[in-house]
Amino acid sequence: MFMNFRRIHKCQCVQLLTTGLLLCVVMVWWEELDHHMTHVKSFMYRYLINSFVFLSSSLMITSSHHHGKDASNSVNGAIGNYPYLINHPNKCGGGGEDGETWDDVLLLLFVKSSPENVKQRQTIRDTWGNESFVRSKLGVSIKVVFVLGIHPDVMRRSRMQAALLQEDHAYGDLIQQDFVDTFYNLTTKLILQFHWGHEYCPLAQFFMSADDDVFIHMPNLVRYLQQVTSSQSGAKDMWVGHVHRASPPVRYKKSKYHVPYDLYPWPSYPDYTAGAGYVVSGNVAAKIYHATLMLNSSLYIDDVFMGICANIMGISPQEHVYFSGGGKAPYHPSIFDYMITSHGHATDMHSFWQAATDPTVSRSCKGYMGNLYCSFVRVMLLCLPRFQNTYSCMAAFT
Repeated sequence: MFMNFRRIHKCQCVQLLTTGLLLCVVMVWWEELDHHMTHVKSFMYRYLINSFVFLSSSLMITSSHHHGKDASNSVNGAIGNYPYLINHPNKCGGGGEDGETWDDVLLLLFVKSSPENVKQRQTIRDTWGNESFVRSKLGVSIKVVFVLGIHPDVMRRSRMQAALLQEDHAYGDLIQQDFVDTFYNLTTKLILQFHWGHEYCPLAQFFMSADDDVFIHMPNLVRYLQQVTSSQSGAKDMWVGHVHRASPPVRYKKSKYHVPYDLYPWPSYPDYTAGAGYVVSGNVAAKIYHATLMLNSSLYIDDVFMGICANIMGISPQEHVYFSGGGKAPYHPSIFDYMITSHGHATDMHSFWQAATDPTVSRSCKGYMGNLYCSFVRVMLLCLPRFQNTYSCMAAFT
């Protein structure tokens, strides 16, 4: 019954060891392999089998949502018409604070924030979200508002709300509704943005949504939007950002992004842009607003819900290689000249702003040799394998 190891040939030992090693690798990487296989199936479903024409009927609000006992509080099925706790109806002008008219606003920018993120909001006001800087240096009008709900901790809520009212009294840029500010209410926050924009700033040429740890290179963004406006097609039907194509729902129950089958039974989402930062034209914002009135919004992944709204309205996202999605831009002048957004700047926003907007930066890549050098650096930074998630290699050649 005992194995005589002397009788095992050398090649058999190698085979046994190799098999054992492969099994270990498969066990360690099984979740990653399963993730990639799920993406393959999702891609096939998205582009070879179905174009999501079924979504409009399957996710449309039924008549029971409109005629039930809670109809007076219903805006979009699963989410109530939450009252405003802090609001600024005249933020975009229209006879308001500065005497501006609505059509003076190039960009209405919503920053998704949480009640406790006071430092991050202040940093944005001091850097890329400074409306006075944009007006004086770039010659355009933007409006920046921070959208948030109420603090999730009931014990801290009253004290936090008093602090928010004091902050808003000083800066006048908070928009708050009476819903609990949690990850699972991000879709509520998205709906707040499009409803507020539709009611109080309907003639802004562009709408943008961004997280409060996202850095936005405002001079580059304004320049890009002005180019879009002056193009032949103009600022119509535009939805631009870092595009996720044929992404599958996360079925892993321990994941933050887990979506159960009963909430979304299909193997693929419509194409959508990363919620960290994207821009839509004014007419697209109006279409998304109308879609939120028709759809059941129980899906709490807000950027996916945005994709569903856009899909039903016949809008497709456009990829821009310098919208980073979840990635962080490398610290280098060759990147600063092109970047639009960079994610993950909860602590280094000030230093990044100073480096990216330094007047000497734009001169470092001028001329034949400067352009050649910066092109080489971009290839080295973006195309070589590295652990940091950043812009795609394609950005080095754009």
